[in-house]
Amino acid sequence: MTDSVWIQRAAISFMLGATCCLGALAAQAANGPLQLVPPGQKTAAPAAIAAPATLDKAAALRQADAYLNRMRAFSADFVQTAANGFQTHGVLYVERPGKMHFEYAPPAQIEVLADGTSVAVRNKKLNTQDMYYIAQTPLKFLLKNHIELARDTHVVNVRADGADTIIYIVDKATFGGTSRLQLVFDTATFALRQWRIVDPQGYVTTVALSNIDEHAKLNPALFVIPTPVRN
Repeated sequence: MTDSVWIQRAAISFMLGATCCLGALAAQAANGPLQLVPPGQKTAAPAAIAAPATLDKAAALRQADAYLNRMRAFSADFVQTAANGFQTHGVLYVERPGKMHFEYAPPAQIEVLADGTSVAVRNKKLNTQDMYYIAQTPLKFLLKNHIELARDTHVVNVRADGADTIIYIVDKATFGGTSRLQLVFDTATFALRQWRIVDPQGYVTTVALSNIDEHAKLNPALFVIPTPVRN
């Protein structure tokens, strides 16, 4: 795959699960063969990554809920790592409930927007976009008006790993099948540091956050999904 295809695949993976998107990606990769990750490079599901210590699951979930519910609107820098190890970066904007915008830095031509109802994965260069409902995405609970992880998700484990507290979630309702998700929090502050999603095909996408601004003044236009102009 070309780097641009990996970027879009990763964007779709952490929002939806990549199974449904292979046809679109193949069309975008028409100038070269579409190749899946070779045998031996597919990363195992999070459950296979054993962390050494356990902690009070209920207390950790309460702290995670408190932090996430406090974050009504914020911006953050992100680094996205695709299944092949290719990295890209940009700025994430979130306004709960329901709104999210991943703005990728050039030369990437992909952006992901959620407007409160739908999610669009856009290719600005090709002027195309794939549309989905927020309810089809594994991150839907992060966009709710009030977040309660134990109620909104299927939490399968909570572990402490050094300075991190990791919450393991399985979502069987994402488009294309079951997704597995890790939420990684800083144990001292319970700030969300990163998430890692294994899509239904086993492809892994990691998004790491930094420079979180809880007081950002977000332009409403960030969350408007444009209509592609047809030539």
